[in-house]
Amino acid sequence: MARGQQKIQSQQKAAKKAAEKKKGQGADQKSAAKAALVHTCPVCMTQMPDPKTFKQHFESKHPKSPMPAELVDVQV
Repeated sequence: MARGQQKIQSQQKAAKKAAEKKKGQGADQKSAAKAALVHTCPVCMTQMPDPKTFKQHFESKHPKSPMPAELVDVQV
């Protein structure tokens, strides 16, 4: 009987450890994704990861607004 109880305790301990690892891992990915968003649109405040995406966004969403100086020489 003792082995059955030990097995249950071991499974519970392993499940708790896996849940903590999974929870911690999600926060790291979320913070890394947030850190990658470095360009912010001055019109709508949307954040984008790179200048190419930023220029495509600006051309499609804000065609009547003047192009920011940082995007003039970016090639799409």
